[in-house]
Amino acid sequence: MAYEFHTVAQLAALIALAYVVYGVTGFGSAITAMPVLVLLVPLRVAVPLMLVFDLVSGLLLGLRNRRHVVVGEWRRLMPCMLAGMALGVVALVRAPERLLLLLLGAFILAFAAWSLLARPPARPLAAGWALPFGAVGGVFTALFGTGGPFYTIYLTRRLDDKLALRATISVVLLSSAIARLVLFSGAGLYAQPGLPLLAATLLPFALGGLYLGNRLHLRLPAQRIRQAVWVVLLAGGASLVLRNL
Repeated sequence: MAYEFHTVAQLAALIALAYVVYGVTGFGSAITAMPVLVLLVPLRVAVPLMLVFDLVSGLLLGLRNRRHVVVGEWRRLMPCMLAGMALGVVALVRAPERLLLLLLGAFILAFAAWSLLARPPARPLAAGWALPFGAVGGVFTALFGTGGPFYTIYLTRRLDDKLALRATISVVLLSSAIARLVLFSGAGLYAQPGLPLLAATLLPFALGGLYLGNRLHLRLPAQRIRQAVWVVLLAGGASLVLRNL
């Protein structure tokens, strides 16, 4: 499938913006891009497309601080995450796209509202919470590439050291990207015409956005940027829900 120039140009700008957010905050590329991305390409193209960029970004960022990874937390999350991802891939291939987009819109709307309004928790989570957070995160990771917030919420309540937190989140996301690559390839999602060429065309824009985001991370308050992103996502999530009801 060939894409028109103006569509590719819009995709390039969107992907660059999404990875600026990722470079600044450490997560959020898919949840930033998806509300607009699915307006330009089908969901079953958008999800494996974002995975290519997530995988490359994860390799660049996740391995750099691997010495600080809390391996025990990674081991707790991985089995639950893999089980959820297997279920999510089946739904991605078989479920009606309109239903999936409605679910995506509702999730983005709810998460953006929660992120704006929630107060910092007073107590840490017990280790057993890895099961629901990992499984639900795995489902949303496979369906939309948006499982990162679930892993982040869990790990933020478990790890106090900021360097260990960022390193562990990065490796969890990298592990999920590798697992999704295997599952998506087995499901035939990368056999879609035009997808490999589109991914190769847009990859430099993802890397450029990531570079800019890393530079901005040193200069801008990440919390303010997150709040601005959540406001934008409220509008995007609401639009997805209204359009697919």
